[in-house]
Amino acid sequence: MIRNILPIVFVMLIMSACSTRKYSKNNKQIEKAATKANPDYKSRTTLNYIEEFKGVAIEEMNGYGIPASITLAQGIIESGSGNSSLARFANNHFGIKCTSEWKGKGYFKDDDQANDCFRVYKDARESFKDHSEFLKRKRYSFLFELDKNDYKSWARGLKQAGYATNPKYPDLLINIIDKYQLNQYDQSESETEKLKREDRVFSEINANMPKEYKKFTPVETPPSKQVLTVSDTTAINPVKIVVPITATATPPVVQTISADKTYVVKQGDTLYNISKRFNISIEELKSLNNITDNAIKIGQKLLLVK
Repeated sequence: MIRNILPIVFVMLIMSACSTRKYSKNNKQIEKAATKANPDYKSRTTLNYIEEFKGVAIEEMNGYGIPASITLAQGIIESGSGNSSLARFANNHFGIKCTSEWKGKGYFKDDDQANDCFRVYKDARESFKDHSEFLKRKRYSFLFELDKNDYKSWARGLKQAGYATNPKYPDLLINIIDKYQLNQYDQSESETEKLKREDRVFSEINANMPKEYKKFTPVETPPSKQVLTVSDTTAINPVKIVVPITATATPPVVQTISADKTYVVKQGDTLYNISKRFNISIEELKSLNNITDNAIKIGQKLLLVK
């Protein structure tokens, strides 16, 4: 009986050794190409990592609705601030594995199984985009109903959806976000620039306004702004000026849907902020307009109601 088993074991050992050599050769080729492309590689600190990838995380937030703080914290944890072998050689910052539809190269590492295949990207930006696409799977859909500023609920929701097996994963994310104040990036750059522009416009108007226009009557007071009407007997129409009271972003305001039930895309719009503005989900918005990805164009007319 033992004599019959020994040849089988021997063959299995040879096959295993051949596979190991194949995977090792594959990885060495990828590592050689990565080193050639970046010969001056230096280890990143966490602060370096945040500075390098915060812009990408904000772009993904604007396109997909995933908080930039969550994306950055996941990247920091899962890539060792960009210093893991997967991040360095495969540009894979989120440990996304090869699947049946993946047509790119693979980098092999022991994980759930020996020599698990991980995706190799041309650059880190592709990894961030693939991470956003990964979270668009059905089991994560409830996360996109959360406020993008509520990073704690997002962290707990990822664990609830089965993103990670570590029971402390939400705490790890939250601690990283709090330590490095990553939630400051959950306000999109377009919102920040809009507030700065309003500040400049008001300052210019106020500086050049004639004395007879100095009487102000409050019209309405939203949380972070006050709209004032300028009163003057010589003015045919009252003038309204937007006066920012604080430097913080205005909370989302739900707009009324127009009579023709459509909205025309303007510069700076994303599916995420349009969905928040009209209180509908991104998936519903995409379904109504037969949109398969997150790309929209200026001037495009979107249907808001069936």
